Amino acid sequence: IAFLFYVAQYFVIIFFNSALIGAAMIRLRGGDPTLSDGFRIAFSNIGSIFGYALIASTVGIILRTISERSNFLGRIVVSLIGLVWNLATFLVVPVLVVEETGPFEAVKRSAQLLKNTWGEQIVGNLSIGMFFGALTIAVIFLIIAPSIYLTIAFDNPTLLIVMGLLLVAVLVLIGLVSSTLSGIYAAAVYRFAAEGETGGYFQPELVQNAFRRK
Repeated sequence: IAFLFYVAQYFVIIFFNSALIGAAMIRLRGGDPTLSDGFRIAFSNIGSIFGYALIASTVGIILRTISERSNFLGRIVVSLIGLVWNLATFLVVPVLVVEETGPFEAVKRSAQLLKNTWGEQIVGNLSIGMFFGALTIAVIFLIIAPSIYLTIAFDNPTLLIVMGLLLVAVLVLIGLVSSTLSGIYAAAVYRFAAEGETGGYFQPELVQNAFRRK
């Protein structure tokens, strides 16, 4: 049951990322994509998306199981393996929707693009993640602290519930914006790696520095 949940979760995430990146690729190539264009691209690759969801969920469960049964050092090793996997599969979704390959070929192609373009030692540019991570922490602090104060000051637990719902809504919004920007950036990185262009929306130096040779 847990495995099926993982597969379903990964499938939904990858499906919508495929729609987003498909639309982003149209825009980067000078087109004017619509919402239906993105979903059309995702549906046309639904078999490969499901296959990659199986692969990603299997890897995720294996790493999680090993981590739970390992000591502190073992967890560090598993975390490093997970990091390598994330880097190797960074361009899998763009490869799936643009080149329309199978899931295994997409993983190989993604790793090849990164290695051939930026070398063996890869360091991700985490600016998007760091920014939204800091924003999330700030939002949590700015909402929780006043919530506790107002609840105590007015002796009204309803305020805490309302502020809690507000916090959830804001965090969901931050997550959606972060995922959207990450997907668009992945599309730009893929286009630069595969075609040598960024579409004019990103400076080539910015995309090229997403991964640096040590």
